Amino acid sequence: MSRSLGLNEDLAEGLALAHDLGHPPFGHAGEDALKEMMEPFGGFDHNAQSLHVVTALETRYPAFVGLNLTWETLEGVVKHNGPLVTGDAAAPLPRAIAEYTKGHDLELDTFASAEAQVAAMSDDIAYNNHDIDDGLRAGLFNIDDLGDVPLVGPIFDDVRRDYPEIETSLLIHEAVRRMIGVMVLDLLAETRRRIEAAKPESADAIRRLEAPVADFSEEMREHDRALKAFLHENMYGHYKLNRMTSKARRVVRDLFRLLVDEPECLPTDWRRLAGKPGSKETAHLVADYIAGMTDRYALDEHRRLFDVQARTS
Repeated sequence: MSRSLGLNEDLAEGLALAHDLGHPPFGHAGEDALKEMMEPFGGFDHNAQSLHVVTALETRYPAFVGLNLTWETLEGVVKHNGPLVTGDAAAPLPRAIAEYTKGHDLELDTFASAEAQVAAMSDDIAYNNHDIDDGLRAGLFNIDDLGDVPLVGPIFDDVRRDYPEIETSLLIHEAVRRMIGVMVLDLLAETRRRIEAAKPESADAIRRLEAPVADFSEEMREHDRALKAFLHENMYGHYKLNRMTSKARRVVRDLFRLLVDEPECLPTDWRRLAGKPGSKETAHLVADYIAGMTDRYALDEHRRLFDVQARTS
């Protein structure tokens, strides 16, 4: 999309890769659990954690901490969902963002670049369509259930009409492929329309507009809301998913509580940086440790720490 719009492809790709680096294991379930555990210690925010990863936790250079990223990349990581400071009643900034911006102004009261906006919208398109694919293949809902969902139902009907004998797995793949295509084309058309209307003369002018330039048309936005409503009712609230979510939250809570109370159980490199048991310093360190885990590593670490028959390393 960035190429089609004449934007900086390298910046857009970097933001697409970096903007969710701060996500804990188990997606939103893991983030919710870590937020809950960190509430007494200043909270947790995955966008702030992404900034913390690339500016503090990664150590690849002898001269400085963090990665050697451009200002445009850093502001996009933080602001890809929009300005963080809006008016007099702005919410308190997450700790990592507040601390970093004391010495490096990321202009939190403006939008991010067009590249960051495109990356955020691309994430939304991918998220919705992968959830349709996953929900169907997991049996949480079926194709007929999607019949009344605007955009989605008609596209499945079109594929069936074009290929009457198509296998179900290919039907799902082709319908999802077409949905992604329709959403991408709508996003490109609406973004071009907004750029033409605003006539920005610089990247900074785009940042200072009153609305994002990269977005769906109003019709597609309505389709997007309807799809999200369907997924919330039929997938995110499904008892099978609730059970998985419950397990994920318990794993994160268990890991956090144990490691904050017993930081001597942290791996050696992390243990050296820990404060006293139960302290704010240790809580922030443990949050960094857990947020950097994959799902598999979190499960393995939970097993090592709580299963008396499991190996400890």
